[in-house]
Amino acid sequence: MNPVYEKLMSCYKSVKEKIDFKPEVGLILGSGLGDYAEGIQIEAVLDYHDIEGFPVSTALGHKGRFVFGYVKDVPVVIMQGRVHYYEGYSMTDVVLPTRLMGLLGAKVLFLTNASGGIQDGMRPGDFMLISGHITDFVPSPLIGPNIDELGVRFPDMSDVYKKELRDIIKATAAENNIPLKEGVYIQMTGPNYETPEEIRMCKVLGADAVGMSTAVEAMAANHMGMKVCGISCISNLAAGISKTSLTHEEIQETADRVAPLFKKLVTESICNIYQSLK
Repeated sequence: MNPVYEKLMSCYKSVKEKIDFKPEVGLILGSGLGDYAEGIQIEAVLDYHDIEGFPVSTALGHKGRFVFGYVKDVPVVIMQGRVHYYEGYSMTDVVLPTRLMGLLGAKVLFLTNASGGIQDGMRPGDFMLISGHITDFVPSPLIGPNIDELGVRFPDMSDVYKKELRDIIKATAAENNIPLKEGVYIQMTGPNYETPEEIRMCKVLGADAVGMSTAVEAMAANHMGMKVCGISCISNLAAGISKTSLTHEEIQETADRVAPLFKKLVTESICNIYQSLK
């Protein structure tokens, strides 16, 4: 058996032995956004440490656990803290949680992150609906023998962030008077923030926001047939655009400030997306 798939199935078995819950939506919470999970109807919590062989998040602001429960009437599994490539994990470990949520039953992957704003006119606290991504600067999670049980060798990537879901989120934002930008997200390795020169390069390539996660998770979910959508919280302006040095504290402060709007947008979007699946 493919060792990557064998490890995934071992984690799946470990979770199923502890949790009897089938989610419809998987939600990954980015830096500074983890408190969202505290406000849902929680049915079960599973610490990453308690899943045999599971990669454990070490990033600041990431609690490192799965939360199972309901967003209104929608059964969800929430990653309260993700795993990053910069933590030293292989890319297959980085996307293992995404694949696990798909195996547990999630048909939709809803991605969130804190990112640096590149698009002209962006300000800290803005929300950006991800329309597409650029991953040329990080390894593909699909490198190596294909896991045929999950998806095809050469998956189509022309509509990773499904237009139907983006339309629902845009309509939801409009209904709730929540300003929402739209743009392309570029993933870099981190853990250092980018140089001003790198940000100028990203802008030339067509990126509107930059971060250290998300795109590879979207790629893995798309490979296994999940529907993907994502929202970036613009926590700071990227290097060379920002007038000040970049700090993690700034990310947390921005996330705290916009948390009520973020929670409303995510909650209502999840409910509207779930209705569209029925």
